[in-house]
Amino acid sequence: MNISMDAIVSNSDIIKNYKTCRDKAEKLGKIFVMKYNHPDAVLFSIQEYERFSSFIEYLENYTNNDISKIFDSLVKAEPQD
Repeated sequence: MNISMDAIVSNSDIIKNYKTCRDKAEKLGKIFVMKYNHPDAVLFSIQEYERFSSFIEYLENYTNNDISKIFDSLVKAEPQD
C-alpha cells in the first residue's frame, strides 16, 4: 500500500488540531495517525467508512465454502517470458 505523505499526521497533531485533521480525512478519504513514528490509527471520512462497511457486510454473506470456490475459480497468471 502506498501512503501519501499528505495523509500522515502525528498523534499530537490530532490532539491539537482535530478539525484540520478531520478536514484532511474528508478530502483524502482517510488519514494515518502516527505515534512515536509508528502507525497508531486511521481516521476515515464518513463516506469512506460507509464504503468499507458496505463491502464488509457484503463479504459476511459468503460462507467459507463460497470463498473457496471463488478463490479456486480465479485464473492464475502464467509467467511471462
